[in-house]
Amino acid sequence: MSRKDSLDRRWLMGTAATGLAMFMAAAPAMAQDDEEDDGDVVVVRGLKSAIQQSIATKAESTSIVEAVSAEDIGKLPDVSIAESLARLPGLAAQRLRGRAQVISVRGLGPDFTTATLNGREQVTAGDNRGVEFDQFPAELLSSVLVYKTPEASLVAAGLAGTADLRTIRPLAFGSRAVAVGARYEWNEQDALNAGTENDGYRFTASYVDQFADGTIGIVLGFATQSTPTQSQRYESWGFPTTDVMGEQAFVIGGVKPYSETRDLERDAFIGTLEWEPNDTFNTTLDVFYSEFEDTGVLRGVELPLFWGSSGAPTNPVVEDGVITSGTFEGVQGVLRNDNRFRSAELFSVGWNGKWDVNDHWQLEADLSHSSVDRLDTDLETYAGTGNGGGNGASDDLSFMLNSDGVPIFSGSLDYSDPSLFLLTDPQGWGQVGFIKRPETDDELEAIRLSATRSFDDTWIDSVEVGVNFTTREKNKVSNEEFLRSFAGTTDTAVPVPSQYLLSDSSDFGWIGIGPILSFDSLGLYESGFYNTEVLANADVVTKAWQVEEDVTTWFAQVNINTQWGQIPVRGNFGVQYVETDQSSSGQSIGYDPSTDTNIAVPFTAGDEYSELLPSFNFSFELAPDTYLRTAYARTQARARMDDMRGSLAVNFNNMICGFEMDGVTPFYTPENATTANDSCLSTSGGDPTLRPYLADSYDLSFEHYFADRTGYVSIAAFYKELSDFVFPNFSRAYDFTTEANAIFGTDFVAMNPGIAVGTTSTPTNIEGGSMQGIELATNIPGEMFLPSPLDGFGVFASYSITDSEIENPLTNSPTPIPGLSEEVANVTVYYEKNGFQARISQRYRSEFLGEVTGFGAGLETRNVGSEKVVDAQIGYTFEDTGTRLDGVSILLQGQNITDEEFVTIDDASGLPRNFETYGATYLLGINWRM
Repeated sequence: MSRKDSLDRRWLMGTAATGLAMFMAAAPAMAQDDEEDDGDVVVVRGLKSAIQQSIATKAESTSIVEAVSAEDIGKLPDVSIAESLARLPGLAAQRLRGRAQVISVRGLGPDFTTATLNGREQVTAGDNRGVEFDQFPAELLSSVLVYKTPEASLVAAGLAGTADLRTIRPLAFGSRAVAVGARYEWNEQDALNAGTENDGYRFTASYVDQFADGTIGIVLGFATQSTPTQSQRYESWGFPTTDVMGEQAFVIGGVKPYSETRDLERDAFIGTLEWEPNDTFNTTLDVFYSEFEDTGVLRGVELPLFWGSSGAPTNPVVEDGVITSGTFEGVQGVLRNDNRFRSAELFSVGWNGKWDVNDHWQLEADLSHSSVDRLDTDLETYAGTGNGGGNGASDDLSFMLNSDGVPIFSGSLDYSDPSLFLLTDPQGWGQVGFIKRPETDDELEAIRLSATRSFDDTWIDSVEVGVNFTTREKNKVSNEEFLRSFAGTTDTAVPVPSQYLLSDSSDFGWIGIGPILSFDSLGLYESGFYNTEVLANADVVTKAWQVEEDVTTWFAQVNINTQWGQIPVRGNFGVQYVETDQSSSGQSIGYDPSTDTNIAVPFTAGDEYSELLPSFNFSFELAPDTYLRTAYARTQARARMDDMRGSLAVNFNNMICGFEMDGVTPFYTPENATTANDSCLSTSGGDPTLRPYLADSYDLSFEHYFADRTGYVSIAAFYKELSDFVFPNFSRAYDFTTEANAIFGTDFVAMNPGIAVGTTSTPTNIEGGSMQGIELATNIPGEMFLPSPLDGFGVFASYSITDSEIENPLTNSPTPIPGLSEEVANVTVYYEKNGFQARISQRYRSEFLGEVTGFGAGLETRNVGSEKVVDAQIGYTFEDTGTRLDGVSILLQGQNITDEEFVTIDDASGLPRNFETYGATYLLGINWRM
């Protein structure tokens, strides 16, 4: 256990213990709930009421669930959905650019959790199935329900869990309401890049009403925001070893420090129209639209060190097998002025109709459509002191690793001098920049039909049978171009045109470099300054794919409400029969060594299969408000879409085989192989025939509710037996006779049969393994023990521990599951009384395998270090003042107020591959509600 993990755990336990001691030491006293009488409707609002609603939802559910409820219209407890979900027992968030974006449930990563909107499956803006929750504004939701155990009628259930995002049902809401909110937000760090801002805003408006004697209801909501983030990012190329006085020591291969400024702009709209003309028929129409742009400016300097021309550092100092200080001589840095953009447009519409045919039969139909179009732009530009390695001025950079393992440099060059640093190819990479524009579109349509038969005076409460048809198509293409040279000149190094230079330089004093040359790289590119060349390499062509899925789910569920002896029992049991028809199209890329060209052949493959997925959930009320829940389910999660891609590259090793100088005579020299796995031909790509991950899940939960269900304590245990686990990049032998005959001729292959023996590396289903965990959670309201005004205090805390046993089939050793933190903990101390509210929260997760942006803006998995994130909020609501201030609330929120870093760790050296800090973000806001 690291010292940092130990301190994190002590902080959590200490905070919880302090809250518990405070309650136990106080005299018993009970307080009245703050209520507001809106005519005939009594509405309880605020933080404590949101907690109580969530607890009530958990207690009344027949499945094992967690819930988040809005404090009021347009006001979830946090500024984002992911932040709220990450506080629930057994859930954890991964941050991206300082924002909680994707969720792991019970140790399983985002791809194992599905998200629904009002019960309807949604598409995703990312490359795969994991939902990026920042595409849904928290202000427009009324609640989120997370199913940890599925029901047969939950047709979009994930293997780990299902997060159902819910909006207001206007007729059930029962009264008119108008809410408006505005917030100003800023980052404690000044704008790190010239020409950018460090502040933004949020605005939201919601309207709920009923008409025609309460038979027609409407909800309208709008949210807009401009959210800035600032990030100081250090990234290492890696850590090779070198000899220091006869001992091997890890040394920095190269570094890429960046200052990144981003601005997320999003406009979102929801609308619901509900009609209930009588007691037997209800229909709703839901519409959701979101448009967002995430704009990023990155500036930095790429420093080739050991892996550059400087080689090993002089005057090295070695501590614990790592060179911690020294001097890299003759370093020629590459100044980077980059831009990264993402724009996405999400649209979702759903219609539902329910008809009570008689007292016992109900028919239901639901139709939905969900789609998203996403475009990314990643622009790189290079500047240096000369064209090609070894030309131009160089720097002698002394360095020393700080306590975080990040090097702090000291050099002599002025990296902000526009006469010294020119637009060029500083390292001889054959390009002066690069641009890539990956595009993704995802479309899903579903039809659900069901019938429910209810029963009287029997242990069966109701039976529901139905079918759900889903069709989904996801496409990705990647357009990539070299910036080869400069338009209108043959010069290989040119100064930045003065009109694109920025008056302020981005300061890299935080890593010892000082100011660096800063210019408007996007404007320069869009002016036609660069000559470009389309990149059509095999690795680019194979990034394009299309995945199609047609899924038919038949289901039957029996709901029970009875007594076993003196014990009330509620629950359900049922089964799903899921038929899947999947296919993927792409390009199979081969190489013709005689012409030195790639050969692209359209490729399509797929599979059809079916799975039987039984499940049950039983809740035993052992005593009043004391429940024992048991559950079993067989669940599945379809493979990642990039793993299913119908793209395959045939790789050619010209050290082992090829053609002589005449381009006609083939040769085969297996003695040139450097490893046992080297071969003439090999392939890599996806597998459209992948079967889904499968899990048999067993759950047990004990829950006790107290203080009129304002508090509870629970302990839960779960075990998942995993099968058909998808292992990425599984290498195995492959017969290339067909390909070899086409390239070299059948006679040559017959004389050299080894030339047709190679390897293929694709994702593959393996046997799997198991995972198990325990979750503890409690909410303790101060009104149980404390006198007024201290009875406004409360503590919510949870802790979970999870373990897995998945074996790497290549090494027969344990392999981590992406997204699995062995320990996850949350503590929130809150206070609410007489309109005043405050809270402070910390969420902690131990290290895990996460997905981050790697080389060329591609996705890589790396070990992410443990982290604890602290947020806080304070506010006041004007109540019963008899003035126009009634219904007005003001608040101040702080996110990441301790500036927790995001770190990924190199496996071999233990040094940071990534080290990012984001600063604290603050929001000052006002809400008005009538």
